[in-house]
Amino acid sequence: MVATRRLVIDVLKPYEPPTLAFTQQVAEADSVAGVNSTLIELDKKVQNLKLTIEGEAIDYDAVEAIVEDLGGTIHSVDQVACGEYIVEDAPTPQD
Repeated sequence: MVATRRLVIDVLKPYEPPTLAFTQQVAEADSVAGVNSTLIELDKKVQNLKLTIEGEAIDYDAVEAIVEDLGGTIHSVDQVACGEYIVEDAPTPQD
């Protein structure tokens, strides 16, 4: 199976743990080299985050388990990059 190198997920999480601690714990997964976390929306009880995760071979199941252990849920997988390297999006005339 080819390695997943980038994963962009939409996560709904409670206010606790704070975004910093939440992101740090996701980054501690063995298969994760780095995580960017962006706050998309917040409500009275929950926060919606976009997590951009990179690594040599990301273990989706491990990431999902950490998110769920922290009280969050993955709403969607918005981007996946697989293979020997990450292909960056190139602008097209339709853009």
